Amino acid sequence: MMFESSLLAATPGIRHAFFTREGGVSQGIYASLNGGLGSNDDPAHVAENRKRMADAVDVAPSHFLTLFQIHSPDALIVDKPWEPSERPRADAMVTRVPGLALGASAADCGPILFADASARVIGAAHAGWKGALTGVLESTITAMETLGADRGRIVAAIGPLIRQQSYEVGAEFVTRFNEGDAGNARFFVPSQRDGHAMFDLAGFIRARLEQAGILIIDDTGVDTYSDDRFFSYRRTTHRKEPDYGRHIHAIVLEE
Repeated sequence: MMFESSLLAATPGIRHAFFTREGGVSQGIYASLNGGLGSNDDPAHVAENRKRMADAVDVAPSHFLTLFQIHSPDALIVDKPWEPSERPRADAMVTRVPGLALGASAADCGPILFADASARVIGAAHAGWKGALTGVLESTITAMETLGADRGRIVAAIGPLIRQQSYEVGAEFVTRFNEGDAGNARFFVPSQRDGHAMFDLAGFIRARLEQAGILIIDDTGVDTYSDDRFFSYRRTTHRKEPDYGRHIHAIVLEE
């Protein structure tokens, strides 16, 4: 149902989880631990799945929070829960309030969990290629600093995401990255198809974290596309399925 980052597991005062698609009640293409409020799954199944994830990190279901993610660089400071129907539009959140589980929803994009144990500040970010390129990681770190964190102490864990061997992109994608920074060429290798390349999203995320001064980084190494324990938007597209499930990866400060 879930696994942990070894570095975050050794960080005092927090609980966290990277969830697989196992251990839930959803059926068919959503089987089984689908937490996606935006999917076409049975809402009762999604609610039960989210309750099980909340139980796993020992918070009330009402305190198991996710955002309406829009592939933006926006990070919010959170001090209280909200109703699922009223979730803010952003792609990262941070808090120093114990008992609030910050969740990043993903199905190929990069979920990143952050913690500064000394300052008792945590964060969660959804970093697809667009968010990572436009600054969601940096926004999360800055928001954590607003609450007293020190980027030199922050531990960051890169969760399950689509890996380079599975992530083929077109020439226009490569151009967009290289126009911003010619050094980004190192995150691409040639594809077997002419005019295409394979993109290293995890490597790009790690580099952005390091450039921002985050040096304590754990990469879980999981490929959501090739590992059927995980939902994958791209795999669903290739199989021509009508929709896909979403994971929620979460972190919470202990009381």
